[in-house]
Formats: sequence, structure tokens, C-alpha cells
Amino acid sequence: MEYTKEIEEKVILVGVQKSDSENMDESLDELSELVKTAGAIPVGRLIQNREKVHPGTYIGKGKIEELKNLIVMLSANGIVCDDELSPAQMNNLERELEIKVMDRTLLILDIFAAHAVTSEGKIQVELAQLRYRAQRLTGLGASLSRLGGGIGTRGPGEKKLETDRRLIRTRITALKEDLREVEKHRSVLRAGRARGNLKTAAIVGYTNAGKSTLLNALTGAGVLSEDKLFATLDPTTRVLELPLGSEILLTDTVGFINKLPHHLIDAFRSTLEEAKYADYIIHVVDTGNPRAEMQMHTVYETLHELGALNHTIITLFNKQDLPEVPSLHDFRADYSLKISAKTGEGLDEVKQLLEKLLSENMVYIERVFPYNDAGLIQLIRSGGRLLGEEYTEDGIAVKAYVPMEIYYKVASV
Repeated sequence: MEYTKEIEEKVILVGVQKSDSENMDESLDELSELVKTAGAIPVGRLIQNREKVHPGTYIGKGKIEELKNLIVMLSANGIVCDDELSPAQMNNLERELEIKVMDRTLLILDIFAAHAVTSEGKIQVELAQLRYRAQRLTGLGASLSRLGGGIGTRGPGEKKLETDRRLIRTRITALKEDLREVEKHRSVLRAGRARGNLKTAAIVGYTNAGKSTLLNALTGAGVLSEDKLFATLDPTTRVLELPLGSEILLTDTVGFINKLPHHLIDAFRSTLEEAKYADYIIHVVDTGNPRAEMQMHTVYETLHELGALNHTIITLFNKQDLPEVPSLHDFRADYSLKISAKTGEGLDEVKQLLEKLLSENMVYIERVFPYNDAGLIQLIRSGGRLLGEEYTEDGIAVKAYVPMEIYYKVASV
């Protein structure tokens, strides 16, 4: 019996620094983490200072020669570029280097494909992959595009290429339809939550900031939580019961990342828009990460693109259990707290703040409800905060905080 050992991919990271303000070393550090998450080993890096990337080969001719020598010296079998490459750039680099060429988008898509668990996640990943590949389909090149005579220039031409394009277009159309069904399902769920008068909070943040750990610590959700990028892709919603009896829905969302490919934003829009329709945004920040301020900026950029900045934002500076954490500030947040989702530090303050926010939109009532209107008590209990109830001869005496929509229903009783 013969055993085949899986080839260990050794890759060189390649980036173009287009301005002095851009920290390419930090960007390649993150790219290195992505490479490790995908199962490869970063063995070196090459950075070129240019005003803009080379339109044909991403980096200049001199750097390509330098990269060839680096590949031989480090025995690398692939390179990963820090930006999304055009089809021409990728083909030209592969021809020049005679080695596997990948870009940041392809790397992230590969990680997403490995981590997608639910049918919804798999649909979204496949859609993003097909959109990426559709732009990079190539046929047999110029030999079949000539209009002159000669062998090989007659007949159907690039029939296989057109067939592939048609199949991809057909599959993309089918996946879009599947996603529309997912969006309808989400709309129904959101409408049900609105009828139940339950407020929602979307947990957002940079990938690996500790969002899933926070959801598990607050609700016991049991979501996969690992110290790696994009450990979880699928949104999870759980009920959080607050100290004084109120309830709020918490939804964990897919992590954000710098240079998040538009293929992914479009494909995961139904998931990411949980933040858009939430009542509150809980922004989790990894204070132990040296790039925390850049990550915060990326999160706000993505929220802006989704149209989700018009909500109350609570920023949680997570991982306070680490030996040394810097003092960070988020001037765009309405509230900020220091927590450790791992140890539970500060989580009571988080619950108290959520309780306070829910109470701000409520009206205090003291009322006696006739026994034939007892169903309204359940309405108050599910959508408000029932402080006390007493059964008397005249009916049920209630003290409670209720949202305005419930207040209008019970005020006339």
C-alpha cells in the first residue's frame, strides 16, 4: 500500500505600498494570519513602493526578478498578493514566475469555503466563488481570436469557454434565487420579532475579536469559538435575559476584515444586514491586537457601506484579561465598556447597560386590568418589563415598564 503525503505549501507574501500612510508590514502580518488559517506556511515577504500597482504584473520588472531569486532561495511553491489581482496580472505573474499565484480574495474565499457549515453559508460562499471565477475564465488565447484564415481559425471557436461561462451564469442565477428565499425567511423572522416587541442587538467586529465568545458567555449559545480568523461564518441569534427580567435578542455576525472582497460583501449581504435591521450595534474590539485602531476603522467603513450606522453603538474593548492592553477610545460609539468575554469581566455592566437602554424607550405604568383582559399581562411580560402583579377583587394590579407600541394597546383598557 502506498501513502501519499500532502504537499506542504510554502508561500511568499507580496505587497505594493502606494503611500507613506499605508502600513504594508501590518497588512502583510494580517495576510500571514490568513495564509496560516488556510493551511499554508508564509516563508518570506516582498514589498515594493509604487504610486500604483503595475497594471500588467502587479509589481515591476525588477521586483519580479528579485521575487524569482527569493522563490528559489526559500523553496517556495506559491505567492500570495495582498490585493485582488486582475485576470491579466495573475496570468502574467504565473507565466513569469512559473509558480502558483494567489491573491487576497482567493485566499479569503478558500477559508470561507472551509468554514461554511450551514446550507446558507455554503450558498453564499459558492456564489462569491463563482463571481470571482467568472471574471477569470480564459480560453485558448489569441490563436482562436484571429479573423484570418489558417488551420484552427474556423469552426465554433472557443466553444468550451462559452459553455463554462453559460454554466456559471446559470448556477449564479440559481444561487441568487436561493439567497432571495433566505432573505425572505430572514424578513419573516424579523417581522415576528417586531410583533413580539423584542429588541435586537447585532454583535459586529473584526474577525477574531471575540464575538462568538461574547455570545457564548452571555447566552450559553454554544457557538464554535476558536483563536483563528473566520472561525464562524453563520449568524446565530439567541435570547439574552437581563437581570430585571427584560429580554433582548443577540445576533452574532460574520467577522469583518481589511480589504473585504466585494464578492463576499454582495454574497453575504443578507447575513451582514442583520446589523442594518438591529436596534443596537455591539462592536467588539480586540484590544490585544496592535492593529486594533485600524480594525475599528474597517468595521465602521463596512457598517457605513451596509447603511447600519444610524443605531446606538456600544463598543466593548475585549480581552482585558491579557497581561498588557493599551487604553483605546472609540469616539464614534455612544457607549464604551472594558470587558473580557473569556473571563466574564465587565459582562454584568454590559447587561446593565442594555437594561438601561431598553428602559429609556419604555413608559412606566400602574394599572388594574379586569380579569377578562388578562391576556394583556402576557403581552406586557413578553415585550416589556413586569415589575409586579397582584390579584385583587377588581382585577390584576400591574406595575411595569412597557414600550410605546404596547402602551398604546393597554392605555385604553
